[in-house]
Amino acid sequence: MLEMSSPPARRSRRNPSRTPRSATPGQNLHLRTPYITRRIPTYDLLNDEALCRIEGTADRILAEIGIELRDDPVAMQLYRAAGAQVTHISGDRWRIRFESGLLREVLKTAPARFTQHARNPANNVEIGGDAMVFAPAYGSPFVMDMDHGRRYGTIADFENLIKLAQSSPWLHHSGGTICEPTDVPVNKRHLDMVYAHMRYSDRAFLGSITAPDRAADSIEMCRILFGSEFVDRNCVIMGNFNTTSPLVLDGVTTAGIRTYAQAGQGSIHLPFLLGGAVSPLTMAGALAQCLAESMVSCALAQLVRPGAPVVLGSFLSSMSLRTGSPTFGTPEPALGSLVMGQLARRLNLPLRCAGNFSTSKAPDGQAMQQGMMSMMSAVQGGANYILHAAGFVDGLLSMSYEKMIMDMDMCGALHGYMAGIAVTDDTLAFDALAQFGPGEHLFGTDHTLRHYQTAYWDSGLNDDRTFETWSETGSVDAAKRANQRWKDVLNTYESPPMDAAIDAALQDYVTTRKATMPDAWY
Repeated sequence: MLEMSSPPARRSRRNPSRTPRSATPGQNLHLRTPYITRRIPTYDLLNDEALCRIEGTADRILAEIGIELRDDPVAMQLYRAAGAQVTHISGDRWRIRFESGLLREVLKTAPARFTQHARNPANNVEIGGDAMVFAPAYGSPFVMDMDHGRRYGTIADFENLIKLAQSSPWLHHSGGTICEPTDVPVNKRHLDMVYAHMRYSDRAFLGSITAPDRAADSIEMCRILFGSEFVDRNCVIMGNFNTTSPLVLDGVTTAGIRTYAQAGQGSIHLPFLLGGAVSPLTMAGALAQCLAESMVSCALAQLVRPGAPVVLGSFLSSMSLRTGSPTFGTPEPALGSLVMGQLARRLNLPLRCAGNFSTSKAPDGQAMQQGMMSMMSAVQGGANYILHAAGFVDGLLSMSYEKMIMDMDMCGALHGYMAGIAVTDDTLAFDALAQFGPGEHLFGTDHTLRHYQTAYWDSGLNDDRTFETWSETGSVDAAKRANQRWKDVLNTYESPPMDAAIDAALQDYVTTRKATMPDAWY
């Protein structure tokens, strides 16, 4: 039996013309910022004893097992000169062991917070401290949309996805390999990707890391865009580097780290840990391994150039033990991300962790449930740079146009969430209740009229109308609304202005570099 609700309060006759106008979807641009400044506390999951045990196990891994370094004698000499114990295995392979406390001492030169400059200074981002930056997903070989299904990504897709990210007020960073443009040769596509970020976005971005010369190209193109002197003095680009778990650093990765650090540019350091495959199944063990590998990688940048910006990272994932497949958006890695926040703060380093992870094959309920589980762990844990904030589906194998739109709307909600609650005389709103008194609605009060456009986050995508209205207008669900939205955004997109001479110089650099090498497709 339904409980009967109370009759509605009668409409006030005072100021009848002052009822607020209907809200415009997505109107809350007062929340738009070049990056989020945290107004809510982080959630500290573990006590000091538990954190010390994780740190102690990481130290034991580094001292007793060590890291295998491959194909980079320069990095080997840097570690040895810093005091590491180096044992030659064979050829260009070494086992590197670190006494407890050695890496923490090296990492003291790394900045706790730094600025990554964008070509539009209004879009500069702060990374570290109470700052939080959202960037789109990274690295998918496939793209998908509701019209054409799942397919290999192309340079046209790459450009489209950059345009969608640039058009969103809720992302702060252009990201990096937003999808793989598989129609461009492997050894040349980095040039087109970096140019696309520069041309179609005026936000900060990530450069290439797949080979040292591609990292160098990325930095050289930044010198054209920003000017050599500016690049020498400031961070304008970052590389996202993965260790080869378990406990291996390969020469391509370490040479790339050295390239970015030597130029004074930023680098993000993390293993991709799949529980039960390349890391322990238990989250405490995975965290200890993650901390060990990330510290070794971050330290290399400091050994090359003390003070080079680095970001401690983690990519924790569970696994279906029935199939061996990764399972993203599950609770255990989310808890791990909370702990990574604590560990990063104890090291006084910026953190990258979690994101909008999902193994769903479509922009559906599973995708959004898993994405929110993972994304909230990054937000609550204190992550400073959140890669994969939009578009991630299919266990990172695919980038979805529709899910990107849906995720960016979620990022807008998180802007409001991170703003916290302001408690002032105005927000306590005594006058709102006092103006008309008991039994009168508050639609026409001065307080409501001052705040109705900014009091609540207002989705630009959700349908909050009645069921009857929704049904009468076609019963369009969220994925279909997102499908139409990305098309509308691309149809109205305008590139941010760029100096014609700089644009010509960048295109000339790309053309010249491509001409120096034959196409390679693997």
